[in-house]
Amino acid sequence: MQSQNSIQRFDSNGRLSRVVVHNGMVYMSGVTAKVKTPDVAAQTADVLAQIDAHLAQVGSDKSRLLRVNIWLHDMAHFEAMNRVWDAWVEAGNEPARATVESRLAGAGANLVEMMATAVL
Repeated sequence: MQSQNSIQRFDSNGRLSRVVVHNGMVYMSGVTAKVKTPDVAAQTADVLAQIDAHLAQVGSDKSRLLRVNIWLHDMAHFEAMNRVWDAWVEAGNEPARATVESRLAGAGANLVEMMATAVL
């Protein structure tokens, strides 16, 4: 059994850990699409699939999400991103969420980035 003070880090690369678990909480780094298509819907679906995979890796799932922060390269993509989000999020288990426009790393290739917090 792990103590409440233990910290588990997953997919660390020397700069960051993709997922950190502490005291029953799951903290995710910013997730961007693996395939940098010019289609925000495709990038959003990719990001959400990665969030699902990260949560499964630590024994959680999207019904346990507490908060998701979303950064869009351009707020003109808000509705397209929301269509994918709405199809993915579980009714009755919607997390707290904020969406802002931001210049994202990757010279314009990243159209959406999400960072999530969940419970185990």
